[in-house]
Formats: sequence, C-alpha cells, structure tokens
Amino acid sequence: MALEGRSNGGGNGWVTNPDRLEEKLFRAPPGASNLSQKNLDLLWEGPSVASGQLVGDQRRVRRVMENDAVETSACSSVTENGGEDVWSCNQSDAPSADHLVVMVHGILGSASDWKFAAEQFVRMLPDKVFVHCSERNTALLTLDGVDVMGERLAGEVLHVIKEKPSLRKISFVAHSLGGLVTRYAIGKLFEPSGRDNAKDVSKGTIGGLEPLNLITVATPHLGSRGNNQVPLFFGVTAIEKAAVRFSHLIFRRTGQHLFLADEDDGKPPLLKRMVEDYGEFYFMSGLRSFKRRVAYSNVGYDHIVGWRTASIRRKSELPKWEDSLNEKYPHIVYEEHCEAHDTEHCDPKLKEDDDSDKLEEELVTGLSRVSWEKVDVSFHSSRLRFAAHSVIQVKDYYMHSEGTDVIQHMIDHFLIYGFQYIRYRFARDNESISYLTESCCY
Repeated sequence: MALEGRSNGGGNGWVTNPDRLEEKLFRAPPGASNLSQKNLDLLWEGPSVASGQLVGDQRRVRRVMENDAVETSACSSVTENGGEDVWSCNQSDAPSADHLVVMVHGILGSASDWKFAAEQFVRMLPDKVFVHCSERNTALLTLDGVDVMGERLAGEVLHVIKEKPSLRKISFVAHSLGGLVTRYAIGKLFEPSGRDNAKDVSKGTIGGLEPLNLITVATPHLGSRGNNQVPLFFGVTAIEKAAVRFSHLIFRRTGQHLFLADEDDGKPPLLKRMVEDYGEFYFMSGLRSFKRRVAYSNVGYDHIVGWRTASIRRKSELPKWEDSLNEKYPHIVYEEHCEAHDTEHCDPKLKEDDDSDKLEEELVTGLSRVSWEKVDVSFHSSRLRFAAHSVIQVKDYYMHSEGTDVIQHMIDHFLIYGFQYIRYRFARDNESISYLTESCCY
C-alpha cells in the first residue's frame, strides 16, 4: 500500500520540518474565485508544513479566508421534517452556490447536530456551497437499519436536487453511523455515465451531480464487531461476543448491521455487500466516483467507535502519533494518504492480525480498493476528552467547541472544483521539485 503521511508532532511523521513540503493548490477557472477575485486566484488547501508555518501566497490566502469569513453571515431555514438548509445571506452569492453539501448525523441524532459545521462551511465558502442537514432519519428512526435509512437519505437528496435545479456538484459530510448510511445512499444514487448499452461504471454522477468530497467522521466502516471496535466494552471478549448476539435487542436492525449479524435471505452481511457493486446497487462505483474520500477518526477516548474501524486500518497499520504542534489544528495529530490497491497486490503480512476476523479483513481489503485520506484526531488533553465522539463533530458548540479546529481542517481541505489541480512537492531526498498536473484529485 502506498502511503503519504505526516504527523503533526515532531518525530514519527512523514513530514516533520519545512525542508519537506507538499502542497495541493486548486486553480480556479477564469473569472471564478473562492472568496474574491481581487484577493486570490489560487485556492489554498492546507498548511504547508507540519508546524503550521505558512509561506508566501499561503499566508496571504489564509488571512483573506479568515477576513472574508468574518464578513459573511449564514441564513438557515428549518424544513417540514426538521432538517435545516443553510446558505449565504448575501444575495449576490446565491447564483454561484452550485455545490450541494449534505450533512448526515449519527445514531439517535438530528439535523441540529451539524448546525455549527454547516454555518462554518457557508461562512467560509459563501458563494460556493448550499448546505442541507439531513432530516429523514432522526432519533429512533436511526434504529431501522442502514439499508432503510440509506433509501430514505437517497430520496431526500433527490428531493433537494429537484428543488434547486441550479446545483451542479455534490459532497457529503457524515458523522458516525451516518457515514454508513451515506455510503448506502451513494450506491443507490450513483448513475454510470454513457448509454444503457455501454455504461461506464468507472465514471458517473450522484443524483445527476458531480461527486467531489465524501467525508466521514468517526464512522464504523468495519462495523462494531471486532476486538476494541467499541472501546466501551474494554476489549473484553465475552462482552464483545454477547454484543454480537444481543445487539438487536437494543439497536434493532441497525445493531445487526453494525455487528455484522444480519442474515437477509442467505445474503452476506450488509456491510460486506457494501464493499462491492451488489445487485442493483453501485456501492463501490459510487464510492470511487468521488474525487476525495476522507476518514476522520479519534485515536482515543471515543467509547462508541474505535480508531481501527473509523480509520479503515488493520491493527498493524495504526500509526504512531505525537501531540500536535500546529496552532491552527491543535487536535490533528496525524495525516496520511493511502493509495488504492488491488487485493492481489496486498502484502500478505498485513493479514496476520490476530484481532481481525475474516469479515473485518474483507471489509478492509474491499474499502482499500479506493484511495483514502486519513486524518487522526486526539482530544486526550481536552477537558471533555471522554466525549470525543461528539467533540470531533462539534455537536453542540457550547459543550464541544474544542473540536472547531477539526471543522476548520475539513473546510480548508475541501475540494471546490472538480477539474485539474496543480500539485507541488519538494522532496528533500532528491533535492528536486516535481510539478505535476493531474486529473482532479489523487
């Protein structure tokens, strides 16, 4: 597996000093801009070095972004079913805001869980995004099963698209169980390109829109079945096995899906089906269609979703991390880019983890067929570290405000344009600069 990673600490990362620089800059089309044309013609995606130092244009762009965000206010409306739409209050921004960002909450949640993040996205990207906080799977409806919720979400997304015909692009930001629901809905919404007799599943749209970002936050991609996948069980095997048998008594059909205990007419567990195109659902083709796939995960103190399952890693692949030295993102402790790889090219040694059962290994292998950006977060020094599962989302601003840098990180790295980007990399080992023009992202 090819990795490009870095720790925001000092010793164990791939990028630890200003001598090694990796920048990703998105070039705006003629006449377009993210904030204001007079201020910038390149959209800065992130800090240039692990220490948070910024150079040249990056410092200027960051300052412009922060200043423009202060001047922009977000308007919102509550939908009939309790959802929330958020957009810029500036009327001049509306015509160009053609990027739909769908935010999906987790188990027993509601649309208001994403209120802070939704408003921040609009304030930072006022003329680019229209945010919809999902409404169809609130509270006890989240116990109906990933498939039922995914069908509801797919219908909800199509309704929003129909109501706003000016939309051209789509991204998802999903927390916890919402990430699985989103992946199911994507499999439902994916439309291969080409005619019926010559469909190309390597390309396509989501509900007729261009898919750009899929961001999951503390999502149990590998389910909750394996050892320490639910830290609340303290790794006690007897408790974990009991949870598999009795999860449906508390979390009903959703519990069966999370613990890979569902058996629908002899079919494999739903999460296993979701790592391939299965029947009429384009689960993997839809996932592959996004230009970016990002998994944010808590390295500890998340008692609901373990680090392994949230970051789609085997136990042996969990990286070492150190406290962040980055003032802008104090809780981002490690970042890496994992290239897509084929099963047949996978190192057999990676399959020797005693803690990973066969199903978990199949899920890791299946999801690794597409590339992922993995961002590891730590609130170990925070006063509400035991609420890390909610803090990482900033579920309630007044209680979980320590997670605001994670939301800022999402926005700063958010892909706006779905065409070519310019990537600069300074590699100290060969003392050269490679200037690459690539298609879209990664």
